[in-house]
Amino acid sequence: MNDHAEVSPYDSIASLYDRWNTSVVEDIGFYTEEAVRSGGPVLELGVGTGRIAVPIALAGVPVIGVDSSAPMLERCRERARLAEVGELLDLRLGDLRDPPVAEKVPLAISPFRAFLHLVSNQERRLALARIRELLRPDGRFVFDVFAPSGEDIAETHGRWIEREPEIFERADWDAAERRLTLSVRAPDGETSMELAWLSQPEWSGLLEQSGFAAQACYGWFDRSPYDGGPDMVFIASAR
Repeated sequence: MNDHAEVSPYDSIASLYDRWNTSVVEDIGFYTEEAVRSGGPVLELGVGTGRIAVPIALAGVPVIGVDSSAPMLERCRERARLAEVGELLDLRLGDLRDPPVAEKVPLAISPFRAFLHLVSNQERRLALARIRELLRPDGRFVFDVFAPSGEDIAETHGRWIEREPEIFERADWDAAERRLTLSVRAPDGETSMELAWLSQPEWSGLLEQSGFAAQACYGWFDRSPYDGGPDMVFIASAR
């Protein structure tokens, strides 16, 4: 996940980001399958260290990756170099609300809940409108988000939890405002970031208002139907 700022909240944790998310693998196959189906190139908004982009490139599909953190992009370049797919990744520093992209693509993706960094409907509409402009006539936008359950909030609110060895995460929830302050700390870095969530009908409405038709909303990356749970995986087509 990433957001845009002069100093990104991810800058200070680029060195530990991959260790923090080492167990997050469930979405890789899903996004790679969508990328291969599209034929590429794929625009990834919030490319981070290449957790999704490098597997897509390994499948032979070129990726234009946009991120607001220069240190994260450096990690991505190194990851791509080690995987010998550097020539398939075009990495650009920029804002997901106005990515520095002119190319038309068949597929745009924003994995790992990156859209939660957009904290107002104005920001969300700006991002969606820009993505719509960059898609080919038959193009699709695929992304995932979440809305926490009351149980999620009760279990984690205000607590430091060790997610990975020596990497602690704290969630401070504001259920009334639907805002989350997420903090991360480790021996080699720490940060704090603001996220915001919406309901599934609200996301569907924003897509419709922004020139998309929601083809599907899954409840997980196995393409199971959305059943009201916290996770939402949208496939939207340009119309």
